[in-house]
Amino acid sequence: MLPPEVIKKIKQIHFKSARMVDAMMAGQYKSVFRGAGIEFEEVREYSPGDEVKSIDWKVSARLGRPFIKRYREERELVVTLLVDMSGSGNFGTTDHLKRETATEVAAILAFSAIKNNDLVGVILFTDQVEKYIPPKKGSAHVWRVIREIYAFEPDSVGTDIQNAVAYLGRVARKRTVAFLISDFLDRDYHRQLRTASQRHEIISILLSDPGDFILPEAGILTLRDFETGDTVLLDASDPKTRRAYQAGKIEEYRQTVAGLKRSNIDCIEIHTGDSAADALTRYFRIRERRRR
Repeated sequence: MLPPEVIKKIKQIHFKSARMVDAMMAGQYKSVFRGAGIEFEEVREYSPGDEVKSIDWKVSARLGRPFIKRYREERELVVTLLVDMSGSGNFGTTDHLKRETATEVAAILAFSAIKNNDLVGVILFTDQVEKYIPPKKGSAHVWRVIREIYAFEPDSVGTDIQNAVAYLGRVARKRTVAFLISDFLDRDYHRQLRTASQRHEIISILLSDPGDFILPEAGILTLRDFETGDTVLLDASDPKTRRAYQAGKIEEYRQTVAGLKRSNIDCIEIHTGDSAADALTRYFRIRERRRR
């Protein structure tokens, strides 16, 4: 049983995400993400205006008049949410921790998919795959997705994106649209992303917090890494130290974005203080314009 305050928070995320999808994102998801392919529907007699390339020449020759093949799009998609559950997700200096922002992002994507009759699966990972939820449909499944991401207690605190993406390749038997939600505090995962993107569509969602880049103006601070436990002492009262810290963190972030783009992976940047729905809506609009 979950504590009442946790259940209350999960309900808030559930209802807020559902409203956002209804109010802001209706139709955008469907217009951007097409089905996995096309399937044959029928052969019918040619009509003026039909494309010549659609003519079925064998049937036409047999029957003595032109016929065309018609296909329909497979609308149903499989959407997989790969969610980073490592220790850094417990960091946040705004109203939301990174974990809470990840939960909200996942909820919005899950609601969007379910409303379009798509299946949603989840891979929760740290430096190992912690949990796999097979793709399903339905509003009850969205509730489970939100509950698992928000309340799940992982066994580990590290990050291994390469392993998580490799696991996706093993469990996803058909093409999937995979949203990789993480702050990407990891290395050596780009080759695995490029390999996986040849079969699946992978979209990265890069989470960050303002506190990732700013050293508080104070005295001697002990900074502890959420994932490795390593500590370092810094003199936060020194302006040069604060500037150097900020410059280093910004450069790390830029390198992460550049690495994802070099891997031909779309990158949606979301800060903990921003609206996840706004960021996703902007991305859907960009994709729609790109398709045109």
